[in-house]
Amino acid sequence: MKKDLFILAIETSCDETSVAIVKNGYQEIASVIMSQSEIHNKYGGVVPEIASRNHEMNITIALEELVLKSGLLIKDVDAIAVTHGPGLIGSLLVGLMAAKTLSFLNDIPIVPVHHIAGHIYASNLEKPMQFPLLTLVVSGGHTELIIMQEDYSFQKIGATLDDAVGEAYDKVARLLEVGYPGGPIIDQMAKKGEDTYDLPLPLDDKSYNFSFSGLKSAVSNLINNEKQRKKEIRKNDLATSFQNRVVTILVKKTMRALEEHQIEYLVLAGGVAANKQLRKELKKQCQENNIELSIPNFEHCTDNATMIGAAAFFAYNLGHSQNNFKAKSVIDLNDKPTKK
Repeated sequence: MKKDLFILAIETSCDETSVAIVKNGYQEIASVIMSQSEIHNKYGGVVPEIASRNHEMNITIALEELVLKSGLLIKDVDAIAVTHGPGLIGSLLVGLMAAKTLSFLNDIPIVPVHHIAGHIYASNLEKPMQFPLLTLVVSGGHTELIIMQEDYSFQKIGATLDDAVGEAYDKVARLLEVGYPGGPIIDQMAKKGEDTYDLPLPLDDKSYNFSFSGLKSAVSNLINNEKQRKKEIRKNDLATSFQNRVVTILVKKTMRALEEHQIEYLVLAGGVAANKQLRKELKKQCQENNIELSIPNFEHCTDNATMIGAAAFFAYNLGHSQNNFKAKSVIDLNDKPTKK
């Protein structure tokens, strides 16, 4: 009988200090998330230095709470997974040093995990992914369309040329002066408004790439023009108009990619996967086109260590541990997408 594999995962790529223990890549044994959103809210975004300092204070507390919740000791796990990038350098270093320390003290191998791979494999926490699949990754720092033929095989076919979709939400929320983080705030406002503002559909072309800087600029110009005319900004309506354009282009290009690559399984991943309108529209389109859609539960959409543990299970079985890490298996997000 095959032995169960328990992985302790650490995620500190941005402003959440999160640790978890995951069994066999699919089952969360216990998890802890210590958020800093209230701290960074007054700045309108994450301040890297403040984030890393809070990770330093929180990581030991989070690990102690995890041991209590799981009933497992650190020495009981088979591997330690840690986000190795992308993310804020100072924040990542806190998680990495914690992982290295635990690895050294307990003689346990480390499995480095790409943050986006974690978001994708969060889908496995709901049901096993089926290959080949297409995944739409939407988060604060990333917007990609990626094809997977098998575990840890990533082919990026499209990406944002400038702002990521989550970044665009935060910037528009800042322009509207409604708070941070922008994604859930704009999503809630959009439910109350109507699509009355004439905004452009961003990068509506035949490529699989995205661009949201122009849409953000259009919102900024519209607000400035209305203020000069001393007209009231209907914030809920503007949120609706903005979100409708974002969701329309994301769904349109995703569905075209599924059709052109003859793929029948779609994974929605990343923090913006929690957006209710995006989830609704993708579900509708997938049902109409006989596409199976997999979306993580809301708690596994935003940054969390459970998704890192889920991805690490497959990386570990493929030999991507501390002593045999295959860099080619990691999504390369440094290369720039090209226009068609």
